Amino acid sequence: MGERTILIVEDDAAIRTGLVDTLRLEGYKVLQAEEGGVALRLAREQDPDCIVLDLMLPDRSGFDVCQTLRRERARGAILILTAKSRDEDRVKGLDLGADDYLTKPFSLEELLARIRALLRRVKEKISGPQEYQLGDLKLNFRNFEAVRNGQPLKLTAREFKILKLFLDNPGKVISRKEFLDKVWGYDFPPNTRTVDNHIARLRKRIEPDPAHPRYILSVRSVGYKFEP
Repeated sequence: MGERTILIVEDDAAIRTGLVDTLRLEGYKVLQAEEGGVALRLAREQDPDCIVLDLMLPDRSGFDVCQTLRRERARGAILILTAKSRDEDRVKGLDLGADDYLTKPFSLEELLARIRALLRRVKEKISGPQEYQLGDLKLNFRNFEAVRNGQPLKLTAREFKILKLFLDNPGKVISRKEFLDKVWGYDFPPNTRTVDNHIARLRKRIEPDPAHPRYILSVRSVGYKFEP
């Protein structure tokens, strides 16, 4: 499998040193940054498998770092560390593309378990057919590439996962809970807008007329279904 790389982004020197030492003892290659700008540079240069990201950074918010990484389609999983326990803060991070969160204080055993779980997901490959044609849109799940009318279309890894779930279940109504279970892998508060926000962004990218969706249809009070 090779050595897995973890990037620790934490401005508290004591916490950062403890995390770095622990992860190195576990056999990981560890990178570290105390500022968001440095974290972005390391992520671009080193392509880490997992990024442990504190929200409170001296130069910018961890939310901004997370959003930038996902906009640039960073491959690695993102685990947010936060001193805040409010649902809206956790959901905001997840909506911006984080894969998991951990509230301080936390045990090192729980952190290691969550990192192992995230690394398993990074390793997983999308199964089944790897290429699809939807009207003027071509999707390649092997290379995570989308092309419309010959022009590249930027989709995030999570948007590809949502599309793959739709394409593997044509005409089936998929509930928000099923999306959260199969795409995010977490339980969320029942009123979260996570799925709805991602579907809205995905429609803007793939629908000929997002205001009148042709492919991704809403099923009131339940979820969504895909009509190829």
